[in-house]
Amino acid sequence: MEATRRTFLNWGNRLLAAAGISATRLPAAGTVPEAKGEDYYAKLGVPTIINAAGTYTALTASIMPPSVQAAVARAAKHPVRLNELQKAAGEYIAKLVHSEAALVTDGAASALTLGTAACMTLGKRDAIRRIPVDLTGLKTEVVVQKAHRYGYDHALINCGIRFVEVETLGQYEAAFNDRTVMAHFFNAAESGQIGREDWIRVAHAHNVPCFNDAAADVPPIANLWNYTKMGFDLVTFSGGKGIRGPQNAGLLLGRADLIAAAAANNNPNSDTIGRGMKVSKEQIVGMVAALDWFVTQTDAGMEAEFRRRADRIAAQLKGIPTIETKVAIPTVPANVVPHLLIRYDQKRVKVSPHDVAKELRQGTPSIELNPLTGQKAGAGLPNDENTIVVGVWMLQPGEELIVARRLKEVLGKAAA
Repeated sequence: MEATRRTFLNWGNRLLAAAGISATRLPAAGTVPEAKGEDYYAKLGVPTIINAAGTYTALTASIMPPSVQAAVARAAKHPVRLNELQKAAGEYIAKLVHSEAALVTDGAASALTLGTAACMTLGKRDAIRRIPVDLTGLKTEVVVQKAHRYGYDHALINCGIRFVEVETLGQYEAAFNDRTVMAHFFNAAESGQIGREDWIRVAHAHNVPCFNDAAADVPPIANLWNYTKMGFDLVTFSGGKGIRGPQNAGLLLGRADLIAAAAANNNPNSDTIGRGMKVSKEQIVGMVAALDWFVTQTDAGMEAEFRRRADRIAAQLKGIPTIETKVAIPTVPANVVPHLLIRYDQKRVKVSPHDVAKELRQGTPSIELNPLTGQKAGAGLPNDENTIVVGVWMLQPGEELIVARRLKEVLGKAAA
């Protein structure tokens, strides 16, 4: 072995010499100067925005805190064995959030697919290569409340499942059969007759696992463990929303056997439904770092800061005729943070909330208001077509004053 090593080193030195490079001039490990990142947004002509909307995917969700950014940058410098990193990260996260097991996924939608695949292939490893085309011998029905059908259904359907819709508790109890593989719950649904406890109780009476999609449902911080402790077998959270990890990261939490089955369906395993849902070393480390950061925060501290931002904006608008402002927190479990609601008499201030949002979007800097601006009530907020909704929690320090100035300009001009 030593002779082989010397041969390799001698060969490497001769190759470097042939290229005119001395091995003694190579930089030592860790001494390579830090590269200064080029502003590729500017280079590509993509304008940055001020996010007064919230953690929306189309707006690239949240900004990672400095400690998370640093952890991601450091992780990018070294290769590791991906399976070892996933295993270690899962064990660490599970302890942090009081879960039996955990898996870092390629966003919450990926967790939905992997969790469904886990339920379908548990104890049937040969099925991992077959879904969603050959479902022979597999259970394929997922029970869901009709009111819980939503825009992420496709993440489950990718596995080849069929939804069975129910509305009443009686219908739910009667929906289980030998084809039922899972019961799915949308945590932030604004309607539906069956609560979480009954949903879990009935499913478990039939030995069927329950999956709770709580993607956008932190804060409060304790939701990271509330739903698994409640009895849900699988729970997913988005990594790039309230937790403020990498946008393309997510969490799948729950039963150890189901998490192991999800990992078997995931990358880097070939010929699996999750092969294209790659989770990089940077995502995994970023997710761990973000959780380390997030659990050191307090719900009260975050709420107080968000209220201060809302109050600063409201204070700048006081001189505009008929302006009324209110700080409201959604009544549904998603995005449970203070939002600023702005109302006014459009006969005196002659511009619609929709047009205010348009002017702020087209201005410099470009500002995105919450998409509920000028819309009917939704997401648990008491807004209406006459309301401007400002999401303050994704603003960076000082940006609330820029938002306030632009709102004052647009509304003040319309009141003149």
